[in-house]
Amino acid sequence: MKIAIICPASFPATQFGGIAFLAVDIAREISTLGHDVTIYTTDLDFSNGPNKFNKKLPRNEKFEKFKINRTHSWFSLKLFFLNPAMYSQIIKDKPDIVHTIGLRSFQSIIAWIASKKLNVPLIVSDQGGLTTHPFLNESGIFLKTLYKIQDLYIKNIVKYASAVCAANEYEKEIFSSIYKKSKTLIIRNGVNLKSLQSKIEFKNKYNIKSDFVLFVGRFSISKGIETLIKSFNILVNEKKITNSQLVIMGVDFGYQKEMYDLIKKFNLIDNIRVIENPPRDDVISAYGESEFLALPSQWELSPLTPLESFAFKKPVISTRSHGIPYTVQDMKNGILVDPQNPNQLADAIEKLLNDSILREKLGLSGHNFVNEECNSVSMAKNFLKTYETILEKN
Repeated sequence: MKIAIICPASFPATQFGGIAFLAVDIAREISTLGHDVTIYTTDLDFSNGPNKFNKKLPRNEKFEKFKINRTHSWFSLKLFFLNPAMYSQIIKDKPDIVHTIGLRSFQSIIAWIASKKLNVPLIVSDQGGLTTHPFLNESGIFLKTLYKIQDLYIKNIVKYASAVCAANEYEKEIFSSIYKKSKTLIIRNGVNLKSLQSKIEFKNKYNIKSDFVLFVGRFSISKGIETLIKSFNILVNEKKITNSQLVIMGVDFGYQKEMYDLIKKFNLIDNIRVIENPPRDDVISAYGESEFLALPSQWELSPLTPLESFAFKKPVISTRSHGIPYTVQDMKNGILVDPQNPNQLADAIEKLLNDSILREKLGLSGHNFVNEECNSVSMAKNFLKTYETILEKN
């Protein structure tokens, strides 16, 4: 089977988020089973920022048994990258099936048009496509107009697709609200357990002497970093808990300056360590050496960072927002708090820091969850079964 996977970003832009990792993991696992898989994407590389494109990246590159085909993005607006040359590459290669990941993207439009032209099935996945993002309504007139236009083509893509794949029940409801007759099935997100290995000694590299709580993600207000810093202010300056640090790892998505200003305001420079643009090996090592992960997001569909934390038997503190409870389950593999509530978050952090037995219990449950259900092998096999079923019907 010849499979085209379409997404806005891939290697080396690992800091783009879950879309990049999902596409690579699906491609890796399915190509290992003998199928011809190519990821079609942009030349985003994050070398100098979240919207930087690199013409020096190989146009066609082989990774293990799958390929990445990159075309240059000559214009970008927020996370909307225009690389129209992708279309001709897909048409030239004539795949048997097209799978687009990241619905609110220019690449999903290309996938839709290409599948129509080739008369082959289209599979749709989202993974953070902003269909319910709380900040959509807070944008200016121009962006609101753009989002309205996007909503029109999103509905048409979902309506046209042979199958729509949602990561959880919450996301399935979103697709149903877009198009009630959408052919939606649930395929859980998974992480590649084999790739979550690092030879880096994280604490030694960054000279961290104490236990630490970890945050991994974009420096964005939607990730709840403000709430996290305020919670550490409560822990350090009110509860006088100073024997643990907070390590924040990620890339700037518009909140970096405010983040540093807040750390200085609360005099937490010695208590919070920020690592900008961290290498992937360092992130993996940080999971393993942390006490647990804190992800106090205001909005998530189906985040991957909790699954990565679970892979290391580390529990997760997160929020009851949107799709998070389908991954982080309160007092089963983590602790859930209300979003934008630093007091609740501080109490949850204190609870886990002081209870090693609870940390071990929740972390082991998360580890079992990933090994049994939310891993890349299971995810890819479910996608492959979907491809095969659709092609048989067609």
